[in-house]
Amino acid sequence: MRNPLKNAVHALLHDPRHLVFAIFRRMPWLIPRDEQYLRAYWRLTMDYPLNLEHPQTFNEKLQWLKLYNRKEEYVTLVDKYAVKEYVAKQIGEEYVIPTIGKWDKPSDIEWDKLPNQFVLKTNHDGGGNGIVVCKDNSKLNKRKALRELRHSFYRNVYLIGREWPYKKVKKCVFAEQYMEDKQFGELRDYKFFCFNGEVKAMYIATERGTKGGVHFDYYDADFNHLALQQGHPMSQQKIEKPQSFELMKQLAEKLSKGIPHVRIDFYEVEGKPYFGEFTFFHLGGTGGLKPEKWDKIWGDWIELPSITHC
Repeated sequence: MRNPLKNAVHALLHDPRHLVFAIFRRMPWLIPRDEQYLRAYWRLTMDYPLNLEHPQTFNEKLQWLKLYNRKEEYVTLVDKYAVKEYVAKQIGEEYVIPTIGKWDKPSDIEWDKLPNQFVLKTNHDGGGNGIVVCKDNSKLNKRKALRELRHSFYRNVYLIGREWPYKKVKKCVFAEQYMEDKQFGELRDYKFFCFNGEVKAMYIATERGTKGGVHFDYYDADFNHLALQQGHPMSQQKIEKPQSFELMKQLAEKLSKGIPHVRIDFYEVEGKPYFGEFTFFHLGGTGGLKPEKWDKIWGDWIELPSITHC
């Protein structure tokens, strides 16, 4: 069995695109113009040509939206701290996880003022980065926590995927109330794909932090399981329909009204939904959907707006 280093070398020799991809991830500033960068990045990650002139698929249209659907309010919506006030006004403060504290940078965190259980987050990152979950403050490795937060804090999310709203987010670190659903012993994500204010599909992320890794299970708007995979395997467990499924759908549709496409995430704790985040470019718009027909089906659901500019 090869070790990780040998596996990496083997992959690079087998397909040099892996090396170019690694360079892109570490030095995204090498191509400053957004359209040129997205075209180059697409060639490294996707199996079909990018058509920005007449986009048809879900992933193509996400790239188009990055370039041409630039509304200033999206900056607030992707800011995990600033969006709380917006969401409270739109659907009610009772659906927002309480904030414990907020600081300009990780080194400013006032550890002695935090409770025994809490969650620390950077406000600009995604994909599970920049999150520290503390279940027992007395046992927390603060050095490791700071390392994670600092790494996230200085990550330029905009440059990596050219998801332009992150370019203007004023970075900070904040602490939230620790949340857990006792029924499952974890905090499951319920992620709703909204198309101009209508939920068309959703997926549930389960088994985070386990040896098998996170699993994604996709469903339609009526909670019928879909034979669709994207990035992670389906769970082998039977997943029950969340108690607040219909309410989460209603809240997601209210929050997404007037937006061509956005993913609205919720958690459920003891049957009550809590807002998670807005995601405008699911998996950066380079996440292959299997079977491939779903890329076109979801693409048909996106009605592109007239071009706007910053």
